[in-house]
Amino acid sequence: MIDEVESLLEEIGFDAETSVLTRRQAQVLALRERGTSQADIADALGTSRANVSSIESSGRENLEKARETVAFAEALRAPVRVRVPEGTDLYDVPQLVYEACDEKGVKVGHTAPDLMKVVSDAAGTAVSGREISTPLIVGVTADGSVRVRHQQ
Repeated sequence: MIDEVESLLEEIGFDAETSVLTRRQAQVLALRERGTSQADIADALGTSRANVSSIESSGRENLEKARETVAFAEALRAPVRVRVPEGTDLYDVPQLVYEACDEKGVKVGHTAPDLMKVVSDAAGTAVSGREISTPLIVGVTADGSVRVRHQQ
């Protein structure tokens, strides 16, 4: 089991020196993604299930931090940033984004319904029904990709 996961990590280019994950976190996450139970992983690694649970939790937390860092970097580079205030109807968001993109000469890669879905999915609990319940920043990159961040 461990040999297989090590081969996988090598194949996909995992490097603990440059990753936000430790080698052990990468091993555990790779095994969990393949449906291996924490108990079976613990047996293979010669540790406790509680330790595997802790390693998995830390790994997932590190990945979330990495995703947030990438989203932040993309937001900084996005030529279009639209502030969507609390209380805005989700159906009004595409027009706000399209107008801001037109001003900057950026083409959005989504139709209005697709854009509403992208915003709603990315915003999570910041959208309640059709209402924006937490202020958002919708960024559009030069290639038309849309990134959504909760406004702090």
